[in-house]
Formats: sequence, structure tokens, C-alpha cells
Amino acid sequence: MPERGASIPELSQAADAPQARPSPRARRRTGLLVTLVLGGLTATPPLAMDMYLPALPEVTRSLHAPAATVQLTLTACLAGMALGQLVVGPMSDRWGRRRPLLAGLAVYVVATALCALAPTVESLVAFRLAQGLAGAAGIVIARAVVRDLYDGVEMARFFSTLMLISGVAPIVAPLIGGQILQVTDWRGVFVVLTVVGALLAAVVWAKLPETLPAAERHTGGVGEALRSMRGLLADPPFTGYLLTGGFAFAALFAYIAASPFVIQEIHGASPQTFSLLFGLNSVGLVAAGQINGKVLIGRVRLDRVLAVGLIIVVLAATALLLMSLGVFGETGLAPVAAALFVLMTAMGITLPNAQSLALLRTRHAAGSASALLGTSSFLIGAIASPLVGIAGEDTAVPMAVVQLAAALVAAACFVAMCRPWKADAIAEGGPVTRSGEAQSKGGAS
Repeated sequence: MPERGASIPELSQAADAPQARPSPRARRRTGLLVTLVLGGLTATPPLAMDMYLPALPEVTRSLHAPAATVQLTLTACLAGMALGQLVVGPMSDRWGRRRPLLAGLAVYVVATALCALAPTVESLVAFRLAQGLAGAAGIVIARAVVRDLYDGVEMARFFSTLMLISGVAPIVAPLIGGQILQVTDWRGVFVVLTVVGALLAAVVWAKLPETLPAAERHTGGVGEALRSMRGLLADPPFTGYLLTGGFAFAALFAYIAASPFVIQEIHGASPQTFSLLFGLNSVGLVAAGQINGKVLIGRVRLDRVLAVGLIIVVLAATALLLMSLGVFGETGLAPVAAALFVLMTAMGITLPNAQSLALLRTRHAAGSASALLGTSSFLIGAIASPLVGIAGEDTAVPMAVVQLAAALVAAACFVAMCRPWKADAIAEGGPVTRSGEAQSKGGAS
């Protein structure tokens, strides 16, 4: 079994060995490189979508398609990521993390290259669906690897670290996308994404260890995977955190899908200005994630931090709706940008804590649990995407309505199903065993 100074290859060998599992010290010292790789995998969705956002109006003109149809390219990518996780998550519980991840990354690179060659909006939607299906591997397996390596408060802190790393992508991606559009068209954005995906696949091949010991892999096939998922969904708090995170993500994705049109078409900002505002909002999300990980976690119960995040999201969405309806008279870009900044910042403490609290409910089948979390988020987000453009490009009311409705549903699920005022060992960080009984606060490593 690896000791404190174990290297990444040693950890990989230990994970593959029968009856072996890396020690807690070794798992905490898997190294900065593994952290960066997991961050890169988590950043795949914002890279695939955010670099493309400044180009949405250009795609509308280039392919002679209405805005609502072009927004379906976002919906298709999200739907693919949601459905793909249901397949890849159980696969990673059966065959380990590396093989499904590498296969998914290879297909992702090919699908992204095809997006750059799409001749029509219909073919672009189809290729984006394939891109999402393959990209799901990085999302679901990154979370499962974290669950393999960490427990309790440490896991929650690592999710906040991932929030920092993945937050770099939405900060940099729109800026890169805006600059790419100055020298080429929207197809060049997908060329850059193809190169990034290929580089990430190469790093994963060379450096990411296997983290699921062979002795802990499931061998029951689809039937066991379905039974595992059914057991997870039968736990009301797990399902409550799942829905809370899913609807909070819907509010976030309503912003992602509608903000290019709200900021550029309604308020007349340039693609570069939109990219700067989007990056600023992502800075707020990252800063909140770091406060969450470095200051709040371990001092304040995760349920309470999650509750504060939900309240802030509801207030920000309410302000956006009132401004969109003209309650405060003619509203310029600055107040709208400020409300969007507050909403995005609150996501930095809402999303990682909802995921952490859900994963703390289970020690077994981390891949299946991660798949359920990701699938719910992306499916709900995919539904939100076309709704924000249902009234055309000249009003921000649909975006604000979707955001507020999603935030209110998230809060209702949190209160009704998670019942945070009756916190037990789970809320404090104790994992749940295969039989469903909570262990002590320290949990098992």
C-alpha cells in the first residue's frame, strides 16, 4: 500500500491491485497534477459552451437560422452530457475510471472537429449532441474520482478547489472566443476546442491514475446499476440535494443561454464587452467558491451555507425580473450586469455544496451517484435553454422568469426533502454505508 510519499504511478498500481486501496495520506497527496487534470475535466462543459457564446449571433446569421433554433445547439450539448452520464457513470463503477474516460475523450475530440465543419444548423445540433454525449465522461468521472479519494469535509473542500479551476474556463473562454472571432468565424472556435480536447486526452492518458480498486468494482452489469440508482433515489435527502442542485443549475444555464442576446442585442454591447462581463461574473463565482472552501467549510454546516446561497439566487433573480418588466423604469446595462454578477457569485457556494451533500449520502457506486447528479442538472438545464428564447431576442423577461422559477423550485426541494433543520451525521459530513446507515462524523476513509 502506498505510503505518504507515494507517486502517481504507485497510486495507480495500488488502485488496480486486488484488496488494495490507497491510504488516506496517499490519497490526499495524489498531487497538484491530478488536481489540475480533474479541474480540466470539470472545465470541459464551460469550454465547450462559453467559447461559443460570443458567436451565437454570428451563427444565427451564418446558418440563416432563428435565435431559438441556434440555442438548441446548447440544448443538444446539454442533453447529450445528461444522457451520456447515465451510461458512463455505471461503466466507470464496473471497469474503473480510466478506460471509459479515455474512450469518451477520444469521441469528444472527433465530434468537436465535426462541429467546425457543420454545413447547416441541423447538422450542428446533431454534432453538438454527440459532443455532449462524449464529453459526459469527463464530468461524471471527475466527480467519481473525487469521491474515491476524499470523504466528508475534505471532499467538500476539494469540490471548492475544482470550482476554482473550472472557474478559470468561463473567465478565459469567452475572452478567447471574442478574440478568435476577430480573426476568423465561429468555426474557428470549434477548431480551438478540438485542440484543447486532444491535449486533455493526452494528459489523462499519461498522468491520471486509476482510483477505483479492482476489488471494489461492480460486476452486475446494467441490472445492478439500475438497482443502485433506484436505491439512491429512494433516499429523500439525496434526491432533495439532487433536485436542489439541478434547478440551481437551470438558473445558471438560463443565464448562459440568454446572456449573449440580452447583453449584445438588447443592450448593444460588443462581443468583447460581453466576454469581459462574462469573465467578471465567473471571477465572482470563483471567489465565492474559494470563500466556501477556505473559510466556511469546517466552520459552518454545509446545509446552512447552501441555504444562504439559495436565498441570494432568489433575490438576484427577483431583481432581474423586476428590471426586465420595467418596474424601475428604463434600465441600462450596469444594473442588469450587477444582478447577474450577484446571481453567478451565489452559484459558487450553491452548486458545490449541493453536490457534496448528495455524494456524502453514499460511499458505494460513486459513478452512479455522480451520473444521477450530472444527468439531473444537464437535463433540467437543457429544458431551460429554449424557454429563455421563446419570446424572441428583444426581451429579457423569459430569462428572468426561468431563473426565478428555477431558484424557487430549488429552494422548495431543499426545504421539503432535505429538511436541513433536522440535520444528522450526514449533514455534518458522515458518509452512508452500503446498507444505508450513517456512520460517525469522521466517516470511513
